[in-house]
Amino acid sequence: MQPLVMQGCPSTFPRCHEWRAVDHFHHSSSLRSTCPQPQVRVAAATPAPSHHGAGVPRLSPKLFNGSVGAAGPLEPPAMNLCWNEIKKKSHNLRARLEAFSDHSGKLQIPLQEIIDWLSQKDEELSAQLPLQGDVILVQQEKETHAAFMEDVKSRGPYIYSVLESAQAFLSQHPFEELEEPRSESKDTSPRQRIQNLSRFVWKQATVASELWEKLTARCVDQHRHIERTLEQLLEIQGAMEELSTTLTQAEGVRATWEPIGDLFIDSLPEHIQALKLFKEEFSPMKDGVKLVNDLAHQLAISDVHLSMENSRALEQINIRWKQLQVSVGERLKQLQDAHRDFGPGSQHFLSSSVQVPWERAISPNKVPYYINHQAQTTCWDHPKMTELYQTLADLNNIKFSAYRTAMKLRRVQKALRLDLVTLTTALEIFNEHDLQASEHVMDVVEVIHCLTALYERLEEERGILVNVPLCVDMSLNWLLNVFDSGRSGKMRALSFKTGIACLCGTEVKEKLQYLFSQVANSGSQCDQRHLGVLLHEAIQVPRQLGEVAAFGGSNVEPSVRSCFRFSTGKPVIEASQFLEWVNLEPQSMVWLAVLHRVTIAEQVKHQTKCSICRQCPIKGFRYRSLKQFNVDICQTCFLTGRASKGNKLHYPIMEYYTPTTSSENMRDFATTLKNKFRSKHYFSKHPQRGYLPVQSVLEADYSETLAEMESQNCSFFNDSLSPDDSIDEDQYLLRHSSPITDREPAFGQQAPCSMATESKGELEKILAHLEDENRILQGELRRLKWQHEEAAEAPTLGEGPAEVAQDHRNEELLAEARILRQHKSRLETRMQILEDHNKQLESQLQRLRELLLQ
Repeated sequence: MQPLVMQGCPSTFPRCHEWRAVDHFHHSSSLRSTCPQPQVRVAAATPAPSHHGAGVPRLSPKLFNGSVGAAGPLEPPAMNLCWNEIKKKSHNLRARLEAFSDHSGKLQIPLQEIIDWLSQKDEELSAQLPLQGDVILVQQEKETHAAFMEDVKSRGPYIYSVLESAQAFLSQHPFEELEEPRSESKDTSPRQRIQNLSRFVWKQATVASELWEKLTARCVDQHRHIERTLEQLLEIQGAMEELSTTLTQAEGVRATWEPIGDLFIDSLPEHIQALKLFKEEFSPMKDGVKLVNDLAHQLAISDVHLSMENSRALEQINIRWKQLQVSVGERLKQLQDAHRDFGPGSQHFLSSSVQVPWERAISPNKVPYYINHQAQTTCWDHPKMTELYQTLADLNNIKFSAYRTAMKLRRVQKALRLDLVTLTTALEIFNEHDLQASEHVMDVVEVIHCLTALYERLEEERGILVNVPLCVDMSLNWLLNVFDSGRSGKMRALSFKTGIACLCGTEVKEKLQYLFSQVANSGSQCDQRHLGVLLHEAIQVPRQLGEVAAFGGSNVEPSVRSCFRFSTGKPVIEASQFLEWVNLEPQSMVWLAVLHRVTIAEQVKHQTKCSICRQCPIKGFRYRSLKQFNVDICQTCFLTGRASKGNKLHYPIMEYYTPTTSSENMRDFATTLKNKFRSKHYFSKHPQRGYLPVQSVLEADYSETLAEMESQNCSFFNDSLSPDDSIDEDQYLLRHSSPITDREPAFGQQAPCSMATESKGELEKILAHLEDENRILQGELRRLKWQHEEAAEAPTLGEGPAEVAQDHRNEELLAEARILRQHKSRLETRMQILEDHNKQLESQLQRLRELLLQ
């Protein structure tokens, strides 16, 4: 149907909307031939070409003039003729007006009826919304809307017919659009009345056309909305039914779960795995629940709310799904907690390591702590560890730091029963638990697993009964105190392995080789940084006992520099060079070597009497004076500084931690005889340390010896000396007797006088003894050279201009420089003496070799 176009008018009523219902309405191009004729019939006008080229009737606006133009006055005959024409035209116009009024009246009534009917249908269509969120109700609404659309469809031909008649009428009677509407009056001309009627018909047709287009569009949209809503409701209903079935099955499985307390400990891993599989099997339900909730939300956005029944069903699904999730999560946590607390790798078995009123508890980071219910206190240390620390305080009367530290560590080692564990066993456990990477960070649970396996392996190998819970808890307590005093629950694998290796029952050389391998690269070489890391881990052991100051403090840089002097200027050091340095018992590591000697000396008995306490036999260490004959001291008297009146020990002395042999006795006799003829000044000029100092030059004045301050009160070192002349530890501990190097040496003083009578075997013994002394002197010579180099590297603070020493600080620096120069001079003197002595020994060795060859 073509739009109604009024020529000369500014606007027309819109074209009737084509019927767009899916398959209900069709607008035929031959509408006039198929539709019934309208009740109002208007004579057809000749159609004029439209602006689209179609055959839409158009009428050009016609302006009627009331007179015919004349140039001059008319003659009477002419006037009569004109008057007749006017009367004729007036008659024709009256006839046309009457016919027009009749035709326009027949159009106005059906147009108004159409407008009223379309308005009513629009209200009925609005009343169909909103849709109810139920499948049955929406299906009923779909049927109702289909009937509504059929009613509208059946009315369509009539509406088209009336609108086409109105279009034809308006094409025959065009009108001009007025700027201002005029009301009809008695003076209104017939032409104006015709235009007013045409204008009114045009307005009615425009309203009817717009209402029809709006109604048809709304019907189509409503139809689509109902179809989409029904589809979503069916999807929600199907998904909810499927979810309900699945949830019922899951709830049936949940009902079969046994209480955690009724399960066997060995079956906990199986239940945990089964529950994880169950959780994975029903995990797709999460997507289904999300889907139905999203669909319900989309319907709510479309102003379609679920019915009460569907809303309750969706709410129940959400509640059941949430409850299932919570129950699965809680049971999994309970199973995992039970497996952690009661399983093979749990800490529950460690609760038996304490007795009433103590209780073992676990912090959130798995670190254990202990509750005393009687005193209502808590502490990090195990009650047995507290008792052990109290017994360690009894060893504070030992005057020498290295021995005091070693004695304390020995008690800790025996309390933890690590003295029974070999390094080989420990390495097997380390490998089984993948601790090859030293940078790996272990938590408390990993440490407990390793310690448990270690002590269980000890029971198997030794065939002894070990209180595994107590040993594991005590060892864990000790390792945390040493390497994790802040109780973070973390420690590096290198720390763990260092703590176990230092206290296990293995030769000290084997321990050091293993520790070096943990920081060395693939080529068995170590740089300064990694060596510093190793020494830092090792120094934590005496630090826990409060003895770190005597071993150079926590600063390991001097020890690293001292060790790398063996590297011959290379940036890395090899294992053999490291062992050579450690063999000199450096200050930072001497406690480990002393611990080894303490362990060996425990089982040794010396068949001699202590010159102070009269104990016989002497157990443990035996100290023999190399200045006075027949003076032997037991370890208790020597280490604690006991002395009887009139029986003072004179330096130097020899320490034995193995039984002495006749050759050693003869050697010491000769040495004592030789020392009888040496003065105090000689011994002060020829000191021999029992360790390798590693402190820097600037630190030497303050910590030159291991126990300089401790030896101030040892009265048995005073050979008629004032207290200020008491000798420090490194002067009286000349050397210790090694069962490897000092097993059968003879005394060197008798060699020249007995060469003719002694056998070749005796000469070899003398040669071995002299070579041993040469080795000791060479080591002392190297130490002195290092100290000399350190003194030479020190800044010569006294060579500055005179004005620099004006303030107090400069005076202190100058004084310190003078002390350093004096110390340097002493070192140079000692080096010269040792070089001379070394030359004499080399000369004697050469003569002995010649005698042996003869």
